[in-house]
Amino acid sequence: MYFLRYQQDVNQPVEYGWMERNEIYRIHGDPFGSYRRGEYVASIDHVILHAPVIPSKVIGIGKNYYTRESDYSKGRAELPTFFFKPPSAIIGPETPIVLPAMSEEVEFAAELAVIIGRPCRNVTPNDALQFVFGYTCANDIGALDIQRKDGGAVTRSKSFDTFLPLGPWIAQRVDPVDLLLISNVNGQIRQMSSSRDMRFSVVQFISYLSSVMTLMPGDVLLTGTPVGAGLLQEGDYVEVDIEGVGSLRNPVISQQN
Repeated sequence: MYFLRYQQDVNQPVEYGWMERNEIYRIHGDPFGSYRRGEYVASIDHVILHAPVIPSKVIGIGKNYYTRESDYSKGRAELPTFFFKPPSAIIGPETPIVLPAMSEEVEFAAELAVIIGRPCRNVTPNDALQFVFGYTCANDIGALDIQRKDGGAVTRSKSFDTFLPLGPWIAQRVDPVDLLLISNVNGQIRQMSSSRDMRFSVVQFISYLSSVMTLMPGDVLLTGTPVGAGLLQEGDYVEVDIEGVGSLRNPVISQQN
C-alpha cells in the first residue's frame, strides 16, 4: 500500500490519501493512528504531490555505506554517528531545490528514508521493523563548502530550506535489506548501489537511535548514501529511484536576491 499527501489544486487543502495502480483515494483520519480508506479522488497525474510526511524530527546517519569509503577492510565503527535536519528543509516531488547564495558546492545524496509508525523506545533489532510505517525516497542535500567552514560540522550545511526532498509516497510491504538505489542527474546515472552495502542496517539504526531517544510516528530516518554523490548546479534535474519504493524528481534553481 502507498500513502501520500496531495492537493487536488492549489486552492484546496493538503490531504492524506492512499494509492493503488496510480489512482488516489481519500484517507479519513490519521494514517499514523486511526483511519479508514475513503472515496476515489483522481489519478496521480491530476493532483499535486507534497512530501508524504511532516515529521517531528529528521535523523540522518553518517558514512553508512561501505562503498562510500571504498574500503571494506576498514570494518565498521562501533556505533553509528547521526545528525539532525530541520523539518523546514523538507520539500516534495518536483519542487525546486534552491542553491543558497552563500554556497558554491551543493551536493545531492540519494538515500532510503524510513518512516516510523508508532512510538519507539529501547527496541531490539529483532523487533525494530514492527515500528516502521514504511519507506520513501530522500535526497539529503548538503553544502560542502559550508561544512568545511564549520570545521566539519554538518548542521548548518544540511539545514537550508529545500535541502530535503522526500517522496513521492510512503511504500509499505518493502523489505529494506536489499533494495537497489539509483540516482541520476539530467538523465545520467551518478549512484547505483544496494541497501545490503550499509554498514548499519535499518533495524540496527532504529535500535540504536531508540536507545538514545523516543522515535515518534512520522519521524524520518535517513540511512546514508552510497558512493557517487556529487555537486548540483542551476538547471539540473536530479532523480532518486529506489526499488519497490518509487522515484523522486526535483529541478535545481539558484536563490533569487
